[in-house]
Amino acid sequence: MDWSPLWISFKVAAVSTVVTFFAGIAAAKAVTSMKKGKFIADGILSLPLVLPPTVLGFFLLLMFGKNSAIGHALGNAGITVIFTWQGAAIAAAVASFPIMYRTVRGAFEQVDTELIDAAKQLGCDKVKAFFMIWLPLSWPGIASGITMSFARALGEFGATIMIAGNLPGKTRTMSVAVYTAMQSGDRDLAFRWTAVILTISLISLVAINFLTGITYKDK
Repeated sequence: MDWSPLWISFKVAAVSTVVTFFAGIAAAKAVTSMKKGKFIADGILSLPLVLPPTVLGFFLLLMFGKNSAIGHALGNAGITVIFTWQGAAIAAAVASFPIMYRTVRGAFEQVDTELIDAAKQLGCDKVKAFFMIWLPLSWPGIASGITMSFARALGEFGATIMIAGNLPGKTRTMSVAVYTAMQSGDRDLAFRWTAVILTISLISLVAINFLTGITYKDK
């Protein structure tokens, strides 16, 4: 059994999670602080959550294709996105970003603003207040966002196959490997990859409970 889809999936998901971590927190803080236009901004940032993955992949192809301004500029710089694992990482980041953003935004909205006001009165500027109050108090939500974004990126299929294709050993992720196995009639291989994905997904859910301090008591 070729394990390259597992390593490619982890590489893609890791890079995607790093991107969504910083982008999601920044976007959540910006929207939380907005006085006007919050609903519009939230709708735009959450749009990838409701769009079909193939539609996301189509837009990414238009954005990074050779005929686009971005694709042309990247091509002149010697950077290729289409049919690369980096392209798969971009697709996974776009698909998983709304999960990180909405989870962190919800956590930020639960922070008691009186604590922020008190910190400001004591001479704490916005940057210190963010790192010393906002982030620590929002840690459970941030941890959940990180874990769920990673799991979402790990299982991304539609947008990934649209922009990165299905190149063995290069861009074939686990979800694409399941599709390929079924297309070729190898049900056993498809079941094995499905079992791997199910195991990782279960570990991710358990990790969310652990990181957020959720405990269950026998009744």
